Amino acid sequence: MAPHAQEDKPTNFAPHEPGVSEDAGMKMLSKMPKPPKFDDPYEARKYWKGRHAAAFRIFAKFGFDEGVAGHITLRDPVEPDTFWVNPFGTAFGLINASDLIRVNEDGEVIDGGSNRLLNTAAFMIHSAVHKARPDVMAACHSHTVHGRAFCTLGRKLDTITQDACAFHNDHVLYDSFNGVVLAEEEGRNIAKALGQNKAALLQNHGLLTVGQTVDEAVFWFVSMDKCCHSQLLAEAAAASRGDKLVHIHEEDAVFTKKTVGSHFAGYFSAKPLFDVIHKETGGEYLA
Repeated sequence: MAPHAQEDKPTNFAPHEPGVSEDAGMKMLSKMPKPPKFDDPYEARKYWKGRHAAAFRIFAKFGFDEGVAGHITLRDPVEPDTFWVNPFGTAFGLINASDLIRVNEDGEVIDGGSNRLLNTAAFMIHSAVHKARPDVMAACHSHTVHGRAFCTLGRKLDTITQDACAFHNDHVLYDSFNGVVLAEEEGRNIAKALGQNKAALLQNHGLLTVGQTVDEAVFWFVSMDKCCHSQLLAEAAAASRGDKLVHIHEEDAVFTKKTVGSHFAGYFSAKPLFDVIHKETGGEYLA
């Protein structure tokens, strides 16, 4: 191999740095903050519950709350077959870590804050996803304006922007709607449709995203909602002129997806969201 082959070879493993050399990518990657690791699972629980509470504040900031609808679940680091979730009826913008409730796989509340009401519809979706995907640490679902508007179209997102590349061949359409999800079977059907993908468009319903960290799951949700918004705008503009959307070529989409759509890219991309919420709230959500 030539002496400069490593330096000149373009790579796509450094988040949001497609096309830099392999050496430059390695240097960037080594300096980027990684998800923390804990020897003590109880310390991990404390940390991730704080991030979980911050996630709800982020959702509130983006207007992703819709009355009492919407939910984010977090797999418990101490007892991984139990999950933390928001108490039913508590505003996202007011949730603190101490308000979160913990439930087992049967939907029984076993720990948490003073409001121990569980949104059963939330649990049936999330429990099934967590059971089917041991790699999933967190899952997000809510009824956003642009997400639910796009979900009426009965199709997947098109790869028309760099951001949409994160979801290229990595999201599904669940093309069934059976009202409020209470049946355990419906949850299993959604989990089966999701497969190993990072996101699902639930037809006539809303968005669902998952991640190996709560940070990652939150970023995919925020980004997917914006991709829905972008495509709705682009299609409306194109239709008014009789034009067609320009799609990113398959080879370019696959290359870019490895840069902007990896687990680490999702985690790192969420950092500004969490930093801003911490600054704006003074860390109140950690209480």
